[in-house]
Amino acid sequence: MRWVVFDYGEVISRRTAALPGIAALLDADPEEFEAAYFAERKAYDWGCPDLDYWRSVAARLGRQVDADLSERLTSADVEGWLETDPDSRRLLDDLHEQGVALALLSNAPASFGRAVEGTDWARLFKHLVFSGDLKLAKPDARIYRALLETLAAEPADCLFFDDRQENVDAAREAGLGAELWSGAEAARPLLQAHLTR
Repeated sequence: MRWVVFDYGEVISRRTAALPGIAALLDADPEEFEAAYFAERKAYDWGCPDLDYWRSVAARLGRQVDADLSERLTSADVEGWLETDPDSRRLLDDLHEQGVALALLSNAPASFGRAVEGTDWARLFKHLVFSGDLKLAKPDARIYRALLETLAAEPADCLFFDDRQENVDAAREAGLGAELWSGAEAARPLLQAHLTR
């Protein structure tokens, strides 16, 4: 079996547009909030609980977060990242119709993983792998080994797309075929070559 593995954020999805609204929930300046949001994101992707993540973000802004506010922040954050790119969605549909085995490997918190599992497009994938569940994240080599174990696949049987070069490089070091994502149309000839070899 030949696997095609996709990252999620800014590959399948569009970049979130929810950050200003989330900043407003914290009564924070949008630019300062965005800096704090991304500064703490690595720990969140590695399995940090939602409440701990939002408290860390809030601490950078001189704010406080309780459990109720954490739930509202998480909900808004998840919703912001769920908008799929139409071209990417068409590509996924086409691959599924062709019988291609698809998997997802995303640096994302577990709460986001649970939301994705409920989407209409999750059915297109045989496996959905989220860093927050594994407490491992790209580009750590161990997450690629975990992916291969999940797929029961050899590295050479996988083609991986990601929008970050460091993740592509790490996947290649693990033996996977890997390409930097530059859009669905650019991916089509690469997929054709992988699937027909």
